[in-house]
Amino acid sequence: MSRLIRIFFVSLFIFAAANAKSQTDATAPSPQAETVAPERVFADAHRSLDHGQYDEAIAQLQKLETATPRPEGLSHELGVAFYKKADYTSAIRYLKEATEQNPKDNESAQLLGLSYYLSGKPQDAVPLLEKVQTWFPNANVDAAYILGICYIHLKDYPHAREAFAKMFDVGPDSAASYLFTARMLLRQEYDPVAEEYALKAISLDPKLPLAHFLLGELHLYKSRVNEAVDDFRQELALNPGHAPAYYKLADAYSRIQKYDDAERLLQRSIWLDSTSTGPYILLGKVLQKKGEPLLAQRALQRATTMDPNNSITHHLLGQVYRDLGNNADADRELKIAEELLNAKNAGQH
Repeated sequence: MSRLIRIFFVSLFIFAAANAKSQTDATAPSPQAETVAPERVFADAHRSLDHGQYDEAIAQLQKLETATPRPEGLSHELGVAFYKKADYTSAIRYLKEATEQNPKDNESAQLLGLSYYLSGKPQDAVPLLEKVQTWFPNANVDAAYILGICYIHLKDYPHAREAFAKMFDVGPDSAASYLFTARMLLRQEYDPVAEEYALKAISLDPKLPLAHFLLGELHLYKSRVNEAVDDFRQELALNPGHAPAYYKLADAYSRIQKYDDAERLLQRSIWLDSTSTGPYILLGKVLQKKGEPLLAQRALQRATTMDPNNSITHHLLGQVYRDLGNNADADRELKIAEELLNAKNAGQH
């Protein structure tokens, strides 16, 4: 074989070997393409969730959705992440998958029930929450409370009472269970049933603390002032150290222009509890009505020190400064009140 031919075949062999090596290198996994263990991704996602970085955690977890095989527990992790983000529609999708994959996954079942409730579907929430009433930290709420609220929305009041009785460790037919349910009903604006349950609590135990107080709150809210006055008086007869009862009775008296009685009761409320701004605000309003702007100013200034972000206090203080002829301070306070009110309204939209 001639020297030129031998050189040609050697060169061809070297070229073929180099080409094969380059193809092998191209198909070999690079360090960056190595699969990350699901446990590590879960741990990283948990850290992101703990810092409120919900989108980052979800993006980390969703990278595993195309993995083969699909990591066990991924639907649970995604469901929890979407629940924490308050994306309940997405949470429902993944949590349903999680409960189908693992019927013993009680946390997913509970979060699925809560997601249904928070999506306005109490009828779907109830079976799940009935099944799992143990509290799980990721829920951030007590499932027994939400179960009771679901029953209220479904107008199943006896079961609501049972749920709240269990939550507060009292008998389901006790006066306390009716009182607790009445309070929850009032908060959900089921006023007629709340009144019925408060009256039932009193009939079962006429000396039950706070039952007359709750009834008084309801009557005052409905502008049934004379009934409210009677309710708060009965509460104070049973519970003379209850500062809010003095405050609410004073509120009732102020509405029928019994300002001296209101002032006396507000002083008692403040003596018993000086940490609440409500009595100071009402005292300022009552003193202004009585034509005592200097005393009203002191009470309202105290309230603004305790809570500088209450627009009502600044508005009343502006009116008092106006009565005192202090227009500069009046304008300042009224402007603050307007700004705080606008900020509050903006935050609600």
